[in-house]
Amino acid sequence: MQNAEVAISDNFKKMATRAILSIIFFIVVYILLIGFAIGLTIACGYFGLGIVAAHPSFITIVLGIGVASIGVLVLIFLIKFLFSTHKIDRSHLVEIKSSDEPELFSFIQKIVDEVDTDFPKKIYLSSDVNASVFYDSSFWSMFFPIKKNLQIGVGLVNTISVPEFKAILAHEFGHFSQRSMKVGSYVYNVNQVIYNMLYDNESYGSLIQRWANVDGIIALFVMLAVKIVEMIQWILKKVYELVNISYMSLSREMEFHADEVAANVAGSSPLITSLMRLDLANHSLNSTLNFYGGKIEEAVKTQNIFAQQKFVMDFYAKENEVKIENNFPIVSFENLNRYNKSKLVIEDQWASHPSTKDRVTALKKLNIIVDNGQPQPAGTLFKNFESLQQKMTDFLFAKVEYKTEVTLKTKEEFIQEFTSQHEDGSFPEIYNNYYDHWNTSSFDFEEAKKTSIYGLNIDDFFGEKMINQVYAQQALENDIQTLTQITNKTFPIKTFDYDGKKHKQKDAANLISSLTSDLEDSKKSMHENDLKIFNFFYSKAKTKGLENQLQKKYKAYFDTEKRYAQWIQPFERLSEHTQFIQEVLPYEVIREKADGLALLENELKLNIKEMLEDEKYKKYMSESTLNNFNLYLSKDWLYIQPTGYNEDALNILFQSMNDYQVLLNRSYFDSKKDFLVFQEKLNS
Repeated sequence: MQNAEVAISDNFKKMATRAILSIIFFIVVYILLIGFAIGLTIACGYFGLGIVAAHPSFITIVLGIGVASIGVLVLIFLIKFLFSTHKIDRSHLVEIKSSDEPELFSFIQKIVDEVDTDFPKKIYLSSDVNASVFYDSSFWSMFFPIKKNLQIGVGLVNTISVPEFKAILAHEFGHFSQRSMKVGSYVYNVNQVIYNMLYDNESYGSLIQRWANVDGIIALFVMLAVKIVEMIQWILKKVYELVNISYMSLSREMEFHADEVAANVAGSSPLITSLMRLDLANHSLNSTLNFYGGKIEEAVKTQNIFAQQKFVMDFYAKENEVKIENNFPIVSFENLNRYNKSKLVIEDQWASHPSTKDRVTALKKLNIIVDNGQPQPAGTLFKNFESLQQKMTDFLFAKVEYKTEVTLKTKEEFIQEFTSQHEDGSFPEIYNNYYDHWNTSSFDFEEAKKTSIYGLNIDDFFGEKMINQVYAQQALENDIQTLTQITNKTFPIKTFDYDGKKHKQKDAANLISSLTSDLEDSKKSMHENDLKIFNFFYSKAKTKGLENQLQKKYKAYFDTEKRYAQWIQPFERLSEHTQFIQEVLPYEVIREKADGLALLENELKLNIKEMLEDEKYKKYMSESTLNNFNLYLSKDWLYIQPTGYNEDALNILFQSMNDYQVLLNRSYFDSKKDFLVFQEKLNS
């Protein structure tokens, strides 16, 4: 970049103007509210003094203080943000200094110089697949400059090259490199101010609760003050929607701008390849973490989780036919879009970032080429990256409490067990992922035997044509669900695109009717394919005298599918009903909903009792699952007490619900795989 400013786009200017106007609107509304609060405080104070002066006594003094407190409490609510600070949690971060990693700090300094911004105040490492610039903010951040900190995820460094790392850091610094970006900080802080008044009210709630507890009479005036505050919050919510939409629109433009800054520093290509790989890298780390999450009871962990993350990333890349260049997967839109056949496009006005597709399209249009030489792994910038990975792994696992002495799993042992688990959790390759998103429904065997399979082979049933139909059908179901939300106005949008055409909200109902017809046609076609599949394998089974076994496998699967459909219902009803626990509700409403849990639990408990007696489910139960089930069934639990929720009882309920769902899913999967493996062997 050589310290040259990147030109501001017309769309950025447009969004910045909207954001500034929204700030001005907020300031006007806020001044009016402050004026009202000051006037109310003066009036209440005057009236309170008048009560005391007219009839001095203990009661009138309490009444006077109560009246006067109405205005004061409302005023405190409106100015409390002045004293609020938003602090970033650093418990998952490890600070590093230039003496620890001199080459890394030199690398960052060069990027800082090119972008023309300030060097970070502090640099931290995390285990995440992420990099970000952050700072503790308050209302006063708008007026006083604050030095930013840099967070670097080891999970990110582990999965990118040096040029990609350079592009990512240049993007983060690009947000703060130019004066024109300051408008974003102002809008962000105004957003924080309104958010504080609307939702960050724990300390304020404690204040009014303590004041209400002073005296019963004062409590009545506190209730009145709370009602006034609620009216102010209603007004602020409307303002927040306006300011937040403006901020999100501007934020998306700022992302495009930061991308252009990064492209000027490192080139378009490194930022594109890193953007496209991030989801795969993050999924790989989460898969590895989930693997060891399942090993906590066995007290098993690893010395270097990041080496295993890299293996998992390459493993998934191979599974999905993603090409590898310079030791890293190069993810394409063809890889990503294979499973996404949706024709519905909705602009998310609440999104802070543009879609990856839009960002990549813009970067390709820029087509800035920078000679970065032969790309090396970003880990080479660190003094001893393997040692650092081990330290961050220790830091990550230090938060886990093990009941027995810990055993370390080597990378080779992990690879063997992970691969084995993946095979156990996958269907045979012959099916080409057909059954990953399609469940064969029950059918009449005699009807299936009459279907014509003349001249058909495996590719006709599980080739790209049928695979695409599976994903197209899944997209139809999802699109109908979204369009239904649009029709019911639970998804508040005015326009949307479908199959390249713009539609209004009122068009959604007609589209649902058309897509429902398409969905029924697709299901009919898939059902016919399933009949042919059965007859195809049945013909092969007859030649080996295994036709009765094949039918038994299918029937066992159909029975399991029927039971699954019935038994998942109590879980779903309970999951929906218990959402009230996440809400702030009056005690009586909570009491009523908690009492309603007992009726919904009856069917779940009956099913769990049957699971405990059925070998089909018992074989999947760990000792902890068995113990929790027995504890859950041992009594009728009370989930609410006069002092609040009974957390122990709720933990037992939620653990039982989770284990119940896991056992249902495992039994269903194994039954499905059983007949698919049997079919596969018939084809050999």
